[in-house]
Amino acid sequence: MMSTPTTRALRTNLAYAALALVIIHFIGTIGFYLIAGGKASVFDAFYMTFITVATIGYAETVDLSGNVPGRLFNVAIAMAGIGFVWVMFSNFTALLLARAMDPTRQRHRLIKETRHMQGHYVVCGLGRIGANVVRELLATGYDFVAIEPSQEAIDTFALQNELWTQRVLLADATEDQALLDAGLRHAAGVFAVTGDDSRNLLISSSSKQLNPAARVVARVHDIRNVEKCRRAGADEIISPDFTGALRMASAMLRPQAAGFVDELLSHPDAMRVVDVSVPVGVRSRLLGELELRASSYLVLGLRHHGRLDLNPGPESALEPGNALIALASPAGKRDLEQRLSATG
Repeated sequence: MMSTPTTRALRTNLAYAALALVIIHFIGTIGFYLIAGGKASVFDAFYMTFITVATIGYAETVDLSGNVPGRLFNVAIAMAGIGFVWVMFSNFTALLLARAMDPTRQRHRLIKETRHMQGHYVVCGLGRIGANVVRELLATGYDFVAIEPSQEAIDTFALQNELWTQRVLLADATEDQALLDAGLRHAAGVFAVTGDDSRNLLISSSSKQLNPAARVVARVHDIRNVEKCRRAGADEIISPDFTGALRMASAMLRPQAAGFVDELLSHPDAMRVVDVSVPVGVRSRLLGELELRASSYLVLGLRHHGRLDLNPGPESALEPGNALIALASPAGKRDLEQRLSATG
């Protein structure tokens, strides 16, 4: 565990409390032995001290009946011993909590976990955009690992969203090792959503070099950097400023349609526009053979051979590698995936 002033103070307090208990037992053993006046052994005196400090309350091995000084000595041993026992165990508990919350330990645990992850997403940056990306991934049930170089940003994210942050890696996503620690080799995609265009460009380039199969979606602030980011390897470039302006225009000019989209995205269990790929290895079939009718999804389009057919009819052919575009809830998406997988 990483040594900090707090953990060092806890260890010191624990050591002092343990030493104090040893001294109390030593003093108690001598005291009770002298009080017994030879009628009890040294072990009996030690046992008397132990059951007093431990508040066990067994029968007295040293008779204190009518012995007022002896009983006062017993009270003093009990108060001091019980107090130091609580000090020792409170510091021990605090050390255990500090060990469990140690960032270094959490980092090693997360890196070990990412080695077994497949098809997850790496979110680079936990600012305003990255936090919303993570919320969407959580709402739709996708695995993710977030990378953020600022502990303050991580704390703010956890405080504002009350979300589980054990999948957050404190690191710089522009470093290849940070991407590898997040499981990029086996990731399905990368979100380069830091607040710096140059960092997002570098993340896009590194991600494609480390895993060419990963899909990279990058954020740009200046639309003049779109082509640079595309040349760096980003598959999709999003400018929040540009798309935000279009969204504001839609809210003014098409309020009902814009409100419909907002409602779709505002609830974790609401329907979303998703794409479901036809698995490799299944035979080609017509769309009508699948009888895709359910309240949990609505097929909007079919993408095949680089072309998108809107509102495909039952005679549309489904082939491995094609993708259905649908409006679906999480349960509806799973249903579609099962139906497409069962076409073999």
